[in-house]
Amino acid sequence: MENSLISQKMRELSPELDPLRLGTGWRPEDLSKPQIFIESTFGDSHPGSGHLDRLVEAAREGIAEAGGHGARYFCTDMCDGESQGTDGINYSLASREMIANMIEIQQSATPFDAGVYIASCDKGLPGNMMGLLRVDIPAVVVTGGTMAAGPNLLTLEQLGMYSARYERGEIDKKELDWAKENACPGCGACSFIGTASTMQIMAEALGLALPGSALLPAGSPDLLEYARSAGRLAVKLAHSNGMRPSDIVTMESFENAILVHAAVSGSTNCLLHLPAIAHEIGLEITGETFDRLHRGARYLLDVRPAGRWPAEFFYYAGGVPAIMEGIKPHLHLDTMTVTGKTLGENLEELKKDGFYERCQRWLLEANKKHNTNITREDVIRPYNKALGTDGSIAVLKGNLAPEGAVIKHTACPREMFSAVLNARPFDSEEECIDAVLHHRVKPGDAVFIRYEGPKGSGMPEMFYTSEAISSDKELGRSIALITDGRFSGASTGPVIGHCSPEAQAGGPIALVEDGDLIHLDVQERVLEIVGVKGQRLSPEEIDTVLAERKKHWKPKPAKYKRGVLRLFSDLAASPMKGAYLDYDRE
Repeated sequence: MENSLISQKMRELSPELDPLRLGTGWRPEDLSKPQIFIESTFGDSHPGSGHLDRLVEAAREGIAEAGGHGARYFCTDMCDGESQGTDGINYSLASREMIANMIEIQQSATPFDAGVYIASCDKGLPGNMMGLLRVDIPAVVVTGGTMAAGPNLLTLEQLGMYSARYERGEIDKKELDWAKENACPGCGACSFIGTASTMQIMAEALGLALPGSALLPAGSPDLLEYARSAGRLAVKLAHSNGMRPSDIVTMESFENAILVHAAVSGSTNCLLHLPAIAHEIGLEITGETFDRLHRGARYLLDVRPAGRWPAEFFYYAGGVPAIMEGIKPHLHLDTMTVTGKTLGENLEELKKDGFYERCQRWLLEANKKHNTNITREDVIRPYNKALGTDGSIAVLKGNLAPEGAVIKHTACPREMFSAVLNARPFDSEEECIDAVLHHRVKPGDAVFIRYEGPKGSGMPEMFYTSEAISSDKELGRSIALITDGRFSGASTGPVIGHCSPEAQAGGPIALVEDGDLIHLDVQERVLEIVGVKGQRLSPEEIDTVLAERKKHWKPKPAKYKRGVLRLFSDLAASPMKGAYLDYDRE
């Protein structure tokens, strides 16, 4: 019988392949086994990736147990947190594209029969999911888990608040240093529902990771066992038909993921990543898709930054399966998953296999460790006791953002759900944060940071400015921050990002002037310019003013003349489309 494995066909075509692999340490008997590509973001770059070598080795063990051979490949990701406040953060979103590109290169240069993809964090996970869909060999995702909370349940997203309070003279350096020294007690993704945690949850919700495997504590023995199981499953998938990622992931899978996103109050950066992941298989996910599914959706997860508890308690409360059980009537339960079973079948199997009992045992251990008395329902609320009933994000539109802008309304003060504000535009974050910290921004202002979109400067996070505003007792409830850049998944407050089209592309955000009146209405999904120099005008008059301003507007000179960021700024799609490299645009 002819061997259908592509790795074996490659051996016939390339006589150099066998000796080169033997020189790498393969044994002769390994050459004829199913060959499994193990991609990870392991490296000493940050806590989210520093421990992934252990998961790589566990996956290799599982592959060997199932009769395959695993080959390790690496594309280390960067850390947004380490780059905050520097030009290094400009590389963050572009790194997602480069990770996907490296996966395409590594796997396509020497094809494998199946893959295990291991990552934890903000761009590593979406980059891996984009890459695995692009190369489209049978694949399993292993997520790297979450770090433990520090003393007094301290977590990293609180550092922005500590820093802003120190800058304002409210705390001394000793207190700031204590927070710095204790916020990251070990490896794993930051322990809140930021982008890293959100994307781990999305990998499971899309059906690409094993059921119950997302966002475990990084040091958990359960996580190592999931990695071994993923290795065994990859070998099985190598022999299967109809189990490529493009066979599994459908529009219904994405709708499930977005409903889970609403239930966990996921990061706004997910509106960049899910559309880019879907784009790899020709599906279109838009801001309208998110807005439609979030409307009326129950928000169940009481975890930081919008809630009370560190993310390590997510798994103890039942993780993604418990969230899915809570919103089960709204999910497409017949979607296929990487297990070869439907989502509904996986959920039933977890209940029979004692998954929730194991989670409860870990919860009791965590309560003992932290001297707390947290229950499962404290962390994941029942459907009829939801924290909110309208999802967690809204996509706003109007003459200021014709393609849309996004706000995480679960993290926004109710006072800012509807307001008319005075425009204060800044052409960089550095100018804006200086004005905020030195009280040159006043209540009632709409603060703009523009030319920070993908084409402008790579679409960095406006984290420190958002933290400076949200931690200010007066400004945090009386102004809005609007940008064509993005925010950290940890950001809170009245912050609106992804304003599209962006300023560098000539979007209306580039035309805003001091004294324009800005109308914000979260419930009505409105973001628009309604006046000039403090005076209300009709929509037609506003259109005339903007058209006249556009005649005199010119894009800024390209910030980057070469390298990755020049490529990214030249080709990136708009923020609300996912900011992927758009090779098809005219």
